[in-house]
Amino acid sequence: MFLVVIAILFGIGFLFRRDLVAALSPMPKIGLQNGKLSPCPSSPNCVSSDATMTIHQIAPIALTGLSAQAQDKLVSFLKSLPNVTLITNTPGYIHAEFRTPGMSFIDDAEFVISDDGSGNSRIDLRSASRLGWGDAGVNRRNMEMVRAGLK
Repeated sequence: MFLVVIAILFGIGFLFRRDLVAALSPMPKIGLQNGKLSPCPSSPNCVSSDATMTIHQIAPIALTGLSAQAQDKLVSFLKSLPNVTLITNTPGYIHAEFRTPGMSFIDDAEFVISDDGSGNSRIDLRSASRLGWGDAGVNRRNMEMVRAGLK
């Protein structure tokens, strides 16, 4: 009987895992701090183009064209992804939630879009897991997927 109850509870939890994961992983404080993306925590589940520690470093994305065009292209690409929800889209800044298929773990991705002064644009980026210590490289793969999708 005990195993039946556990199985039922697990089944119900599985049906509502997206809501459960969201409830267990509240949105962290994100956004720009002194014109820069928030620093990565010490855990290896974050990448950022503003990072100073090698484990967190990832190159910004360089695109031809002005920042408004780059932002439109980035928004369009993010909206095309099945497990991504656009949270904030203001001039020069985007925040999106990437959800892991199946388990629905949430990673917060931030993008700062600017002109580089030569008619091209630069997208600084940060992606970090809300829960856990490691991420098996998921945040880096997601950001490299965005880079590839914009080229």
